[in-house]
Amino acid sequence: MGASCPLEIEGLSKRYGQHQAVDGVALSVAEGETLALLGPSGCGKTTVLQSIAGFVTPDAGDIRLGGESLLPIPPERRGTAMLFQHYALFPHMSVGGNVGFGLRMARVPKAEARRRVEEALRLVRIEALASRRPAQLSGGQRQRVALARALVIEPRLLLLDEPLGALDQNLREEMQTELRKLQRRLGLTTVMVTHDQHEAIVLSDKIAVMRNGRIEQAGTPLEIHDHPGSHYVATFTGVENLLPATRSSTDIVEIAGTPIAGLHAPQGTTDALTVAIRASAVGMRAAGAKPSGLLGTIVFTQVLGAAIRYEVALPGALLVRVDEARRGTAIWEPGTAVVLDLPADRCTVLTGNA
Repeated sequence: MGASCPLEIEGLSKRYGQHQAVDGVALSVAEGETLALLGPSGCGKTTVLQSIAGFVTPDAGDIRLGGESLLPIPPERRGTAMLFQHYALFPHMSVGGNVGFGLRMARVPKAEARRRVEEALRLVRIEALASRRPAQLSGGQRQRVALARALVIEPRLLLLDEPLGALDQNLREEMQTELRKLQRRLGLTTVMVTHDQHEAIVLSDKIAVMRNGRIEQAGTPLEIHDHPGSHYVATFTGVENLLPATRSSTDIVEIAGTPIAGLHAPQGTTDALTVAIRASAVGMRAAGAKPSGLLGTIVFTQVLGAAIRYEVALPGALLVRVDEARRGTAIWEPGTAVVLDLPADRCTVLTGNA
């Protein structure tokens, strides 16, 4: 399909009345890379996407695609394609008609348009549905039609606005996999917005977490998942454990008075610290005669399907959540004394209290 180009955003700002929707956003997306703008409603992510598409005119900053500023170019000539959460299909047109609509508007010759429509339908695996109307399709099939319509114009940049939000969970996960495979196959530069951190992780090469119109943290999906840069990012991305901690005289981080091997406090910080760690990263074992680690007691268990969630009480009224993959049918019962191991490379030390 179409060639992709690197995207650069510099100092992007947009105000609506007294509300600063976007405030000095700077980002870059490499050729063939997918960037996810992640954050809650009102954080500015959709305004950034609409500015790229040309639906919003920023107050300041620049947006360049392949080195060329997009700001003076009208939306229909920017070489971008937008995929919306709600498919916006024409109900009176067939699947093929919907997919080829943009080509007809661009006056692409009929033979060429037919070839490109057929190719787009094959890419999203719905070529057998070309003659059906949208009302005859499932939600997932309609989403594939919308995706084929975006791809058929051979865009330089694909924009995804909460693209899978209208699908139920099972279908959403299936489409996430399909969309990721397609992105990699085509090497198409993509920017998406979502409030779903799982979707951002599985669909992107880079994530920018937004807050109040600014970038709170940008990094790879694993960096954002495992090492949040602030309490806000940790909370928004669902880190299960934000544990108050202190600095020892040797700069080792301590939780509930127990030093965490290999975990050092950042230089220049106060004694008030927080350790962020995912429940799946915490190790748990039976308490031995001379336990080394955090000694606690299981107070709650919950089956999550493929995993079991434990809540472990530590001294000082601390509660640690632990997720263990199910192995057989054995479940540790409340009241069991256990030792928790917090791997230093899976912990993030944040300054201040959670």
